[in-house]
Amino acid sequence: MDIAITGIGLTTGLGDGACANAEAIASGRHALNPLSGLLGKDSRYTDLNAAWIDDRSLLLSRKWAPGSMLSLHVARQAIRDAGLAGEDLSNAAIIVGSSRGNAAGWVAPWPGRRSFDLMAASNSMHGELASAVSIELGIHGPWQVISSGCAASLDAMGMAWMMLKQGVVSRAIVIGVELPLLPDVIELYEKTGVLAKSSVNDPYSADAGGFFPGEAGAAVVLETTDALAERKSRVKSADKTGCFTHKHGSGDVRMTGYWCNSDANSPIGMSTDGKGLRDCLIKAVNDLRDEPEITAVCPHASGTLLHGKAEIEAMTAALPDDRTYSLHPLKPFTGHAVGASGLLDCVLLTYFMRIQSLPPNLAGITSPGEPFTLTPNPLSYDGSTVLKIAVGMGGHNSIVSLRSPEGS
Repeated sequence: MDIAITGIGLTTGLGDGACANAEAIASGRHALNPLSGLLGKDSRYTDLNAAWIDDRSLLLSRKWAPGSMLSLHVARQAIRDAGLAGEDLSNAAIIVGSSRGNAAGWVAPWPGRRSFDLMAASNSMHGELASAVSIELGIHGPWQVISSGCAASLDAMGMAWMMLKQGVVSRAIVIGVELPLLPDVIELYEKTGVLAKSSVNDPYSADAGGFFPGEAGAAVVLETTDALAERKSRVKSADKTGCFTHKHGSGDVRMTGYWCNSDANSPIGMSTDGKGLRDCLIKAVNDLRDEPEITAVCPHASGTLLHGKAEIEAMTAALPDDRTYSLHPLKPFTGHAVGASGLLDCVLLTYFMRIQSLPPNLAGITSPGEPFTLTPNPLSYDGSTVLKIAVGMGGHNSIVSLRSPEGS
């Protein structure tokens, strides 16, 4: 039983909607700017480059916390893109991944928000990220919120995939949300030593010195192909705002696998040889032998020097050495959206794979060398496999595999 990605939603510093984000990437534009533009010139982080959502009204509600509002916003985008409605939507699962959950608007007042006391307890709960979507959209299926650091939303996607494979539900809405640009949260990253110390946003450069934080909300709809076939005749083409034409069916990107493990090594870093990630990748490669050839990898590429070296070593050791893989580090465009970053990247990959391509890389970033290239590989007419990696602080490694649609 195959699992199809039938809907996508995305809001980042690059823009609102998957189309706006993809167009920005295609034009070579990134979202990073000095944080003084959001926090003001009196902030101690005025010179830190970061990426934030421009339309702050999307995050404001007296009822729901800012993160919950962002969950709702991107969930609606993905549902609309999938063409879900009525009973097909009512029984879906909702799985959310976030590192900091609903800390925004709770650890400190959220600018422009007038909250009220009745919702105070709910607003402080990370579970509200999912319950708000369930309540507002009338979805009665199971919901969960997962917090595994920077791997949270990729794990959410994996958990949803397993639920579909096991027949618990026939469709799921997966959401990744992160609003980390709070002075108290930024200070914690600063003390740990993982924040960027320069303006270089180049994950495989010898000068890489940390990550550039970013806000983001991302969502996908996953469906079994059996469930999709049942409703296919009732699905109308969603409004793609002129970006591309996509009809559900053989043209859907498929999610073909999920793997995760733990380093059991360090609470803040990873081993210099990337052993845990290497082992996870080896398992994925072995399990994918009956799938189309792996042609590209979207790495975690956080921006820290240690992680960049360890991730490349792990990939080089684990991937078959008979081909060249195109790498697609997307954080140089969007900033590091922490727990939302894995799903964010999957949404962008899905967008480009739907139109038989892979996302370009930001001009000027450093190539790690063979067997990797920063020039996008072509996708096979018969379908290609793309791996997405996420690594969470505490030593958690996650991988999902995506299969491109067959050529038309």
